[in-house]
Amino acid sequence: MYRTRTCGELRLTNVGERVTLAGWVQSVHNLGALTFVDLRDRYGITQLAFTEDASEELRQKAGKLGREYVLQATGVVAERYSKNKNIPTGEIEILVEELNILNESAIPPFTIEENSDGGDDLRMKYRYLDLRRPVVRQNLELRHKFAFEVRRYLDEQGFLEIETPVLVNSTPEGARDFVVPSRMNPGQFYALPQSPQTLKQLLMVAGMDRYFQIVKCFRDEDLRADRQPEFTQIDCEMSFVEQEDILQMFEGMSRHLFKVIKGIDIPALPRMTWADAMKNYGSDKPDTRFGMEFVELKNNQPDNASREIVESIFPDGFGVFDGAVYIGAICAEGQAVYTRKQIDQLTDFVKRPQIGAKGLVYARVEEDGNVKSSVDKFYTQETLQVLKQKMNAKPGDLILILSGDDAMKVRKQLCELRLEMGSRMGLRDKNKFSCLWVIDFPMYEWSDEEQRLMAMHHPFTSPKPEDIPLLDTDPASVRANAYDMVINGVEVGGGSIRIHDAKTQQKIFEILGFTPEQAQQKFGFLMNAFKFGAPPHGGLAYGLDRFVSLFAGLDSIRDCIAFPKNNSGRDVMLDAPGFLEQAQLDELNLQVVPQE
Repeated sequence: MYRTRTCGELRLTNVGERVTLAGWVQSVHNLGALTFVDLRDRYGITQLAFTEDASEELRQKAGKLGREYVLQATGVVAERYSKNKNIPTGEIEILVEELNILNESAIPPFTIEENSDGGDDLRMKYRYLDLRRPVVRQNLELRHKFAFEVRRYLDEQGFLEIETPVLVNSTPEGARDFVVPSRMNPGQFYALPQSPQTLKQLLMVAGMDRYFQIVKCFRDEDLRADRQPEFTQIDCEMSFVEQEDILQMFEGMSRHLFKVIKGIDIPALPRMTWADAMKNYGSDKPDTRFGMEFVELKNNQPDNASREIVESIFPDGFGVFDGAVYIGAICAEGQAVYTRKQIDQLTDFVKRPQIGAKGLVYARVEEDGNVKSSVDKFYTQETLQVLKQKMNAKPGDLILILSGDDAMKVRKQLCELRLEMGSRMGLRDKNKFSCLWVIDFPMYEWSDEEQRLMAMHHPFTSPKPEDIPLLDTDPASVRANAYDMVINGVEVGGGSIRIHDAKTQQKIFEILGFTPEQAQQKFGFLMNAFKFGAPPHGGLAYGLDRFVSLFAGLDSIRDCIAFPKNNSGRDVMLDAPGFLEQAQLDELNLQVVPQE
């Protein structure tokens, strides 16, 4: 055998045992007559000691070792004279009697340590080396345990794990598809699934009743910290259920995961309507670890988030507010100490192109209760006191105000400002978890690009029963039987009750602008299946990568994926995507047009 023990399991109780270890050289400490080597494997680090009693040949061999050499070492476990309390094996060492160099190593391009000196691009290029670092390996171990517990929970609840195809047809109403040319069907293409949505619905028609799959999905969209072109979903579907059944089932799964993996008992998840989330937080995935909810100071634009007109608390005099359709504010408790420089930094933050605000108004509540603001010359102290009262602000608080001619746009800007202040005030603790369900989403959203209504979730989402009459008169006001689970401002999963009759499904397609022929061409297989007794059904999908990264306290899902892509969608280790040989292109009936 290459080894009888691992590098992470030996303790003082093993002193006197003769063992064989195998692993990689973490470091070499040559002290003349003594040489110490830290040997690392997946399980930990053990110190190898080459003493004066070792043979000259053995000591010479130890002196030639370099970082990341692969070794096999046999010797006796002994108590260390100088103990290392920072590692579990720090009280013992191996007095080496035999040493076998299994493989030499080139000098690694970065240090294989907790805090590596390698940048992101370099570590991604040599990801197989980066994965040797304990901090990265632990993320994959957490991912494994997470997936294992998901399977165990769902198995106990009667779910069947069923695989669905990876080569499917392209469908509209989602992100861009990755497409795969078919050699045997010239000019035709498969698509890689954005989700197994229609397939899992067909499994419900087939009577499978409870399905799940931990499945790869693919979306050709712009990347960010919580997106990758290929990602993993925990995909689930249930028959003969209403929304409450699904919320209870998967809230139970989430509480199980928190308890078993993190040792945390989370309370029952509160529920917030989409309208309240947008009105009070400017986001359908609000971070509720802290308050700082929005206060509407003016709203002349009733919408799905807030249907009431709010008269301005400010008299005419300041043109920016006078002409605004919406004015909203947050109160940052205890932050009146902000300097002018810090206020300017916040102003620059909200004026960034990604946020798009034109400016920022602030007001400080002084210790004597008076209010000092950046618009003092436009408003009396009496008006500013009305502002203080409206904001429920106390001495020492800082009020931050945004305005504009589009209520939803300003809410989203105010959301970014709220999150920035939450971070600055230390209110977004990664070790604190605030979970909730967001429910009652709009069925549709308007697309300026398409100039039509688009499905906010997907076209198979059922409208709330009481809103079905509005499909004919006011489809933009219809609420969907849809729900998202949000943790710390991250949407970790979402789903809906599905449409299960062909007539309603056809109606939805009409509203989305599909002709009957188009609907039949794209989704005929599903609508035809509904004619053969489809049960009421619904489900949801969790983003496994997002959920695991939250548990690990990561800023990016890349760090819990073994071989991720970079922000340009490239695998810099494999140098993919790449070009094909002309022979392959000819076989696929493809012609590459040179770019100018």
